[in-house]
Amino acid sequence: MWAFCNINLLVYFMLLYSYFSSAAPSPLYSTSCQLQGQFHLNGMHKAGDVVLGGVFQIHFFSVFSDQSFISEPQEPTCYGFDVLGFRQAQTMAFAIDEINRNSNLLPNVTLGYSLYDNCLKLGIGLRAALSLASGQEEKVVLDETCVGTPPILGIVGDSSSTSSIAISTVYGLYRVPLVSYFATCSCMSDRQKFPSFFRTIPSDAFQVRAMIQILILFGWTWTGLLVSDDDYGLHAAQSFQSDLVQAGGGCLAYVEVLPWGNDQIELQRIVDVMRKSTARVVIVFAHESHMINLMEEVVKQNVTGLQWMASEAWTSAAVLQTPHLMPYLGGTLGIAIRQGEIPGLRDFLLKIRPDLQHNNSYGNSIFWEDTFQCRFAPPPLGWVEAGGALCTGNEDLENVESELLDISNLRSEYNVYKAVYSLAYALDNMLQCEPGSGPFSGHSCGNLQRLEPWQLVYYLEKVNFTTPFGDQVSFDENGDALPIYDIMNWLWLPDGRTKVQNVGAVKESFKGEELILDEDKIFWNFESKQPPQSVCSESCPPGTRMARKKGEPECCFDCIPCSEGLISNKTDSMECTSCPEDFWSSPQRDHCVPKKTEFLSYYEPLGICLTTTSLLGTIICAVVLVIFTYHRSTPMVRANNSELSFMLLVSLKLCFLCSLLFMGHPSLWTCQLRHAAFGISFVLCVSCILVKTMVVLAVFKASKPGGGASLKWFGAVQQRGTVLALTCIQAAICTAWIVSASPAPHKNTQYYNDKIFYECVVGSTVGFAVLLGYIGLLAILSFLLAFLARNLPDNFNEAKLITFSMLIFCAVWVAFVPAYVNSPGKYADAVEVFAILASSFGLLVALFGPKCYTILLRPERNTKKAIMGRGTTN
Repeated sequence: MWAFCNINLLVYFMLLYSYFSSAAPSPLYSTSCQLQGQFHLNGMHKAGDVVLGGVFQIHFFSVFSDQSFISEPQEPTCYGFDVLGFRQAQTMAFAIDEINRNSNLLPNVTLGYSLYDNCLKLGIGLRAALSLASGQEEKVVLDETCVGTPPILGIVGDSSSTSSIAISTVYGLYRVPLVSYFATCSCMSDRQKFPSFFRTIPSDAFQVRAMIQILILFGWTWTGLLVSDDDYGLHAAQSFQSDLVQAGGGCLAYVEVLPWGNDQIELQRIVDVMRKSTARVVIVFAHESHMINLMEEVVKQNVTGLQWMASEAWTSAAVLQTPHLMPYLGGTLGIAIRQGEIPGLRDFLLKIRPDLQHNNSYGNSIFWEDTFQCRFAPPPLGWVEAGGALCTGNEDLENVESELLDISNLRSEYNVYKAVYSLAYALDNMLQCEPGSGPFSGHSCGNLQRLEPWQLVYYLEKVNFTTPFGDQVSFDENGDALPIYDIMNWLWLPDGRTKVQNVGAVKESFKGEELILDEDKIFWNFESKQPPQSVCSESCPPGTRMARKKGEPECCFDCIPCSEGLISNKTDSMECTSCPEDFWSSPQRDHCVPKKTEFLSYYEPLGICLTTTSLLGTIICAVVLVIFTYHRSTPMVRANNSELSFMLLVSLKLCFLCSLLFMGHPSLWTCQLRHAAFGISFVLCVSCILVKTMVVLAVFKASKPGGGASLKWFGAVQQRGTVLALTCIQAAICTAWIVSASPAPHKNTQYYNDKIFYECVVGSTVGFAVLLGYIGLLAILSFLLAFLARNLPDNFNEAKLITFSMLIFCAVWVAFVPAYVNSPGKYADAVEVFAILASSFGLLVALFGPKCYTILLRPERNTKKAIMGRGTTN
C-alpha cells in the first residue's frame, strides 16, 4: 500500500513541478495556448491521422543537475545506450508502418507515433507520458474550437512497473489506454485503481506461480529471494511469500532488497548473507542493472555453488552472459517472455539512417555512433586527436555485427508488436461500428473526427486476434494477457561461449498452470551435473515424523522416530498414526504388521512337553489300571478297596486328559469344557480319596469291641453314593457358573502391545473361586482325616500314603494361585496345566507307586499273611 502512496505523491509533485516549470519565466498564460519552458524530451515522431505514443528505455542511466532553485533547471543528461530498448522503439515504428501498409486493417487511416526515451528514470518517463497526453512539445495542444483527435489515442509502455503505475495512475483518471509490454507487477491487475491499463506480458502473479512449480519439481524447499527496491520487486516478494505458503513449496531462508546504485556496504552485507546461508537456490526479481552491481560483489567474495533463478527482467540480459560471470551464473534457470517472430523486422532495421536535420529520428544517430564508434560533427573535444573517427552516415550497417540486427530471440519486442496491434485492432473495431448500433450512449459510435481515448478502452477489453506467429492476443477482465512464459537455461559451453537455451514452458490451461520442462537439456553448473539439494532439513523418511525447530521456519525440523504402535508410511509425515487393533508397528515404524498371536499351542516346545507329560500320565494310569485289573484277586488289591481304587485311577486318567483342553486355540466350547472337566475330574478324584480315608477310619473303628456297626452304615453302596454326591455338587457349581457367566475366549493385549494372547477368561471369578475352593475343601478334609489315621497299625498303612499324597496335592494348588495370577497369557494356562499334572502325578505316585512296586517286584508281600502283618518279611 505504501508503494501506491509514494507513487501518488510522486505524481502530484511531478504535476506541480510541470506546472511551475512551464509557467516561469514566461507569462502564466499564452495566447497561442502553447506549452512554455518545457524540458526537451528526446524522441522520434511520425505524423498521422491518429497518433500512438510510446515510452522506451533507450538509455540505461541519467544524471540530473543539482536543484538550487535560483536558476532554471537544466535538462537531464542520458547516457549508456541500450540497444535492446532502441530495438523495442524501432519495433513499434515497424508495426505502425506495417499496419499503414495493410489495406485490411484501418483502411483510409494513417497511424503516426511519438516515441520518447525514459532514460530509466521515473521522472523522465512520467514527463514524457504527460507530454504525450497533453500534446507534443512546443506545439499547439488543440485549435480554438477544441475539436479533433486527441494528441495521442493510446500509449505503449512503460518498460518498468513503477513507471507504469505512475503513468497509469494519471492516465486512468481520463481513461487513456496504456498498453505495457514489460510491466509485470501483479498490483496493476486491480481494475479499480488502473481502469485503462493493459499489458501484453503476463503478470508477476503467474510468473511467481511458475517459479514455485519449478521449486516443487526439484524439491528446493529452502531458497533465498532477492528483489529490487521498487514496485516490481516488492510486490513480487509479497506475492512470492504468500503463494509459497499456499502451495506448500518450502520456505525462504532470507529476503533481501537490492539497492539502487552501487551501494557497496549494502551489497557486501547481502552477499555475505547469501554466502553464509545453507540455501543453494537464489531467486532474483530485479533488473539487469541491479544484477550487474550484485554480481560484481559476488565475484569479489567468490560465492560459488549457487543455483540462480531469474525473473523475466534479466533472463535474457546479454550483459551478464560473459566469461567473467559464467562460473557463477552458469546453469541459471530463468522465466522469459514468450519468444516470437516478426517477419520483415530485420529489413526494416537495416533501413535505419541518421537524420540530423529533423528531430523525428532521435536514437538513430546515437545508435549509429555507438555501432560504428564514431561521432557526428562537432565531435567532443579531443575526439579526433585521440584517434576517433567522424561519422558520415553512409557506413554499411549490414556488414557490422550488431545486437540490433539479431532477431533470433525476440521477446520484449514481440510484446511491443502485440501491444501496437492491440491498439490498432481496437481502433479498427471502433471505426467499423455502424451508427445506431454502437455501444455508447444513444447507441452511438466513435468516429475519427471526435475520437475519445475512453472509447478505445471499451474495444481494447474485447480485442481478440492472432499474430502472424500464431499466438492469440486478448485481455481478461483485469487487462492481463493470456499467460505464457518460456523457461530458459544459461548454458556454458566448453569453448567458453555462452548460450541461452529454451528448456520448457509454462502456460495457463484448463488444468491450471501447466509446466513443461525437458530436464535432460538443463545444464547444471555443478561437478555432479545434477540438480543441487537446497533444503533446510533433510526429508524425514517413513517411520519418522517432522518436529518443528523452535524459532525457525517450518522447513527446518528434526526427524523424530515414531513410538511403538505408531507408523508413518510416507516421507515428511507431520504425525505418526496408530495401527489398527490387531496390528502393530514394524521395527522400522513404516507399516503395520499383524500382531503375533500366542496361545498354548501343541506345536511349541512348552506345549509339546506338557502334552507329552499329560499323555504319559494317562498311559501310566491305564497301565496301573491294567495291573490292578489283572491282580484284582490278590490281597494287595482287595485289601485297599479295589472299587474305589479303580474309580480313583479312572478319575486320575480324566485329570491327565483334561489338561489337554487347556492347549490349542481357545474356543467357546473348550473354554467352557476345560474348567468343568478340570473341576469335576478332581472332585471325583479327591472324593474317592476322601471316601477311602473314611473307610480306613471305619475299618479301624470296627476292629475295636462294639465298633462293627460302623461298617454297616458305610458299606459299598454308601461309598459309591458319597462319591457321586460329592461329585454332583461340583457339577452343579460348574453348571451354575457356565449358565450365569460362562468362560469365553478373549484377545488379551495388556501384557505385550505387539502380541495378542488368546486365552479363556473365567467369566465369573466367584464361580472359579467356588470351584477351586470346593476342591480345596475336600482335599483339606481328606488330608486331616488321613493325618488322624497315620498312626494306625500297619495293616491300615494306606492312610500314610493318603496323607503324603494330600500334602503334595495341597502344596501344588496353594502354590498355583499366586503363580496363576501373575502369569501372562498362555503362561497362565501352562501354570494351570502344570498344577493339574503335578497334583495328578503326586496322587498317582503316592497312592499307587508302593502298591505297584509290591505287586510287581515283591510278590511275596502280596499275601494275606503279609497284609495282616503275620508273615515274616526280610
